[in-house]
Amino acid sequence: MFFKQIKYRGDNFSYIIADAASKEAAVVDPSFNVDAIIAVLKDQNFKLKYIINTHGHADHTAGNEELKSAFNSKIVAHKLSHVNHDISVIDGDRIRLGAISIEIIHTPGHTSDGICLLADDKLLTGDTLFVGECGRTDLPGSNVNDMYVSLQRIAKLNDNIEVYPGHDYGPFPNSTIGREKQTNYTLQPRTLQEFIQFMQTP
Repeated sequence: MFFKQIKYRGDNFSYIIADAASKEAAVVDPSFNVDAIIAVLKDQNFKLKYIINTHGHADHTAGNEELKSAFNSKIVAHKLSHVNHDISVIDGDRIRLGAISIEIIHTPGHTSDGICLLADDKLLTGDTLFVGECGRTDLPGSNVNDMYVSLQRIAKLNDNIEVYPGHDYGPFPNSTIGREKQTNYTLQPRTLQEFIQFMQTP
């Protein structure tokens, strides 16, 4: 599996996942990194099959239409997303790139349409989980109860799974589930009420 994390402008991460044999590729959250993404796709001679949004915020969906137009690709988003998309997905769905299977994990909280993507041992967490932090729950469409459930679900994944977030907010560009459970203060054991109070504390 070809996998590349890209940060070209700003602090948003974009990702390219591709099957080396078939050359089928997906871009996750194009953001403001389209120029760098196109350069990699052309250099590797990849066929961009899908553009996948982890959620509908504009800093992640920027570049969708440019890539779609350039490569005749399909935009993929959760069924609750208000973003213009071609394919709707729900929890448990799988997106295929040649021999690669990408699992959709619905993780609302930061937004109702938030998803994480599990490809082999790599989890792309969007704005649900960052290195050392989690997504905000004080924005329109956010829900702190949902975030609690989503983080609990992520924390139950294998400790060796690598975490690749939507923003470069932490001390490292990526982490693991195990490391985040040990060091990320938003993943420390709490009841729902404790988590709500914690998230509301300035």
